[in-house]
Amino acid sequence: MSSHPTDFQGSIDEAIRASIVARIPDAVVEVGGAGGHFTIAVTSTEFAGKSMLQSQRLVYGAIAHLMSGNLAPVHAVDTLTTRVPSA
Repeated sequence: MSSHPTDFQGSIDEAIRASIVARIPDAVVEVGGAGGHFTIAVTSTEFAGKSMLQSQRLVYGAIAHLMSGNLAPVHAVDTLTTRVPSA
């Protein structure tokens, strides 16, 4: 895994999770990774009837502030999975 310099203080995983839940309140968020590279899986009813691209845009919009700037804590999302909960 590569190293990515950041001046972020605290848990990056928790910041990702909290940012997504702030935008998508019923989201169940799983985050893994380190070194600026992360894997994110989000399950939410918000994705019902949306295309994969629309769903992923919601998630990326929620974490955009964590991906901007030279010392951003999130350098890349290697895998982003969005799902609707099963009934």
